[in-house]
Amino acid sequence: MHAAKISEHVSLIDLETGGLENFIASYVLEGKQAAIIETGPASSIPNLLLGLRKLDVRPESVAYVAVSHIHLDHGGGVRTLLKHLPNAKVVVHQRGAQHFVNPERLWQQSQEVLGRITDLYGAPEPVPVERIVPVTDRMVFDLGNNVTLQVIETLGHASHHQSYFENLGGGLFPGDAAGIYLKEYDATVPTTPAPFRLDSALSSLDKLIALNPKILFYSHFGPATDSIRKLEAYKDQLKLWARIAGEGVAQGQSLETIRERIFQADLSVRKAAKLVKSHPILSETVLGNSVQGFVDLARSRSDNK
Repeated sequence: MHAAKISEHVSLIDLETGGLENFIASYVLEGKQAAIIETGPASSIPNLLLGLRKLDVRPESVAYVAVSHIHLDHGGGVRTLLKHLPNAKVVVHQRGAQHFVNPERLWQQSQEVLGRITDLYGAPEPVPVERIVPVTDRMVFDLGNNVTLQVIETLGHASHHQSYFENLGGGLFPGDAAGIYLKEYDATVPTTPAPFRLDSALSSLDKLIALNPKILFYSHFGPATDSIRKLEAYKDQLKLWARIAGEGVAQGQSLETIRERIFQADLSVRKAAKLVKSHPILSETVLGNSVQGFVDLARSRSDNK
């Protein structure tokens, strides 16, 4: 299990969910207090706790557990983790807070969408309401030693999605707002499950670009520089997928045909195609759910004409 400092105040823990390396990252931001950004699913909490020990992060020093959104691979392990963090509060979008208090519907919907993948992730446990901090755009959490964590509402991937910006190093934790980064190929692939909102996603990317981040800390997966170029390229990538899906729906093409057209047109995805197609999770989420999100979007636009 890999855990390492990226900078003086930011560390990465590879959660190795289901034994998969370089798939889900949890980050630790440290001032006088600490914040954990992204917990991963419930099944990964033992690895997260091991990572905290390797980094010499004391459980009582953790003031906040901040998640980008409530999907299982980002926040499914919140309650399981809180049992070990006596002073931590959960930072979550106000629209997602209730799903932490009562996760039954979230679990049911996750099973319907993800199928067997939910067995790998594990079921989320209810979070006590008094430990939840429902937040809104631009709220700031002060960790001391000039380290702050700012909430940036970034809708599109989900209606309860938010990213985080740390001021001291100009680091951005985009969650799923900036896609999935595959460092081995220097490639980004979209994560756009239905109901995906393209206009909101593009506006969110503009908000992130305006922050002028110096480094991106991808939840999937790892740190990356050349931040503005990557965010701008992801905007173009989303527009490309939307155009191809729109044309395909207008022509009555199948999901498989639309997917193949996207793979042929998108150089970034084509570079990483071997990994995506062989990956036990990305092969289903990217090839299935993400393409479906654009197809559903195109169909809704067509129905509303």
